[in-house]
Amino acid sequence: MRLTRTLVACTVLALATACGSSGSSTDSSNGAFTPPKLSAQKTLGKTEGTVNLIAWAGYAEDGSNDKSVDWVTPFEKQTGCKVNTKVAGTSDEMVSLMKTGQYDAVSASGDASLRLIASGDATPVNTDLVPNYKNIFSSLKLQKWNSVNGVAYGIPHGRGANLLMYRTDKVSPAPTSWSAVFDKSSAYKGHVTAYDSAIYIADAALYLMKSKPSLGIKNPYALDQKQFDAAVALLKEQNANVGEYWSDYLKEISAFKSGDSVIGTTWQVIANLAQSEKAKVKAILPSEGSTGWSDTWMISAKAKHPNCAYKWLDWIVSPKVNAQVAEWFGEAPSDSKSCDYTADKTFCATYHAADEPYWKKVHFWNTPIPQCLDGRTNVTCVPYAKWVQAWTEIKG
Repeated sequence: MRLTRTLVACTVLALATACGSSGSSTDSSNGAFTPPKLSAQKTLGKTEGTVNLIAWAGYAEDGSNDKSVDWVTPFEKQTGCKVNTKVAGTSDEMVSLMKTGQYDAVSASGDASLRLIASGDATPVNTDLVPNYKNIFSSLKLQKWNSVNGVAYGIPHGRGANLLMYRTDKVSPAPTSWSAVFDKSSAYKGHVTAYDSAIYIADAALYLMKSKPSLGIKNPYALDQKQFDAAVALLKEQNANVGEYWSDYLKEISAFKSGDSVIGTTWQVIANLAQSEKAKVKAILPSEGSTGWSDTWMISAKAKHPNCAYKWLDWIVSPKVNAQVAEWFGEAPSDSKSCDYTADKTFCATYHAADEPYWKKVHFWNTPIPQCLDGRTNVTCVPYAKWVQAWTEIKG
């Protein structure tokens, strides 16, 4: 399973996109920038015998970590495409690796995908060449993190929400709102935990959307200077009560087991593992909703093995394989038929795989750009590079 999803400083692109992006809007247009003119492959040719991937740990398992977990070997036997995988620890690393032109495809998170599109490192995909695309949940197709102006730049892989976890024996009453880690965090001074990333500023903005509507925040990734300053101020107040910022899920589990952390952000898989280790924890989607992630398999504009890459994209989102990846990694699958193949028949219910009302409450990671992602044109929004600078200040 992936140990980190740390988001790090991004290169400001000449196209003024600042970084990659994602979002929860169902609007398929993304007029914030105009990507380079690249065309999707029209037909599949003969496979090249190799495919070079950049992936999160747990996305391209070949049995070397666990002999029972292997969906790479069957792919190689079926297609004749040998898989070479470079595991990346951060989205920034993925972007840098894609720029080398040595890789054919990448499992990009929302904070990297628009960077790759804007820089011309990722090419549009022809979804007709990916037969299993038809089974992908419609709410994941042509979204702001994987398309521009209705043109698909990748195949959705899976999704997850950032939840609020708490120790049931130490936090009372049971929280229902993010106020427990913001406005009321002093009650747990020294035992609050938060995700260690500049994108966490969006969590504060999401809370302010509901708690201070006068700020006018409509999208937690589209903050003008006043809105941004309010979110940063809230996080600086919270910092006094934070015992640890986490990016390694094993360390978070350990902190909750020991009681060093009693409340803070988490993922469903972390909560499940903590409970399996007898930690008295519970995770909820708070009343304000949450932030979250959705990953996308994208093809390099410089791919030397594009036909094998297309074969991989179709394979990794096929129902059975997508189910295997989702269970191993701990996220909701993107293929609507995957739930028929999970070993744990309660898995899809636990991860809300087909629960669209649930996902409408999740604002998927969307890296901020100067052109406000909420559609405003009368102000300039704070770009992600400034978020990174502010995060350093917030942590002291």
